Amino acid sequence: MIKNIKNCSPEFFEKLVVDLLLNMGYGGSRKDAGEAIGKSNDGGIDGIINEDKLGLDTIYIQAKRWENTVSRPEIQKFAGALQGQKAKKGVFLTTSNFSKGALEYASIIDSKVVLIDGNRLAQLMIDHDIGVSKQKSYDIKKIDSDYFSEE
Repeated sequence: MIKNIKNCSPEFFEKLVVDLLLNMGYGGSRKDAGEAIGKSNDGGIDGIINEDKLGLDTIYIQAKRWENTVSRPEIQKFAGALQGQKAKKGVFLTTSNFSKGALEYASIIDSKVVLIDGNRLAQLMIDHDIGVSKQKSYDIKKIDSDYFSEE
């Protein structure tokens, strides 16, 4: 999964991340909930998505297609970009992994920053049907006797 992602453009990866978050239940639809905005001079923000279908809060996204470990300074830059947007929530996704310092820093800052490494990213994509197609699916049903109990 990660190998396929690394063969795609950075713009595709940013779109993939927004698609994943939409499939996870954030926002509502691509049209009104999420967008990939990453460009050069993007201020450290690659995408934006509403936290819910009502748009009560916004989550900012940083997506890095990297081979090397993401270190603390990268998380510090993202946290600074969040402060510049007066944002409280962010998700930093990478195709690689995070250093111990990056993980520690994300756990102590005021903003809620969720770090998703390559392994977790691949599993989330599988769990939420991004980049995969189902081959077979079976539903086996039985009577739920608890439902019919009036006690």
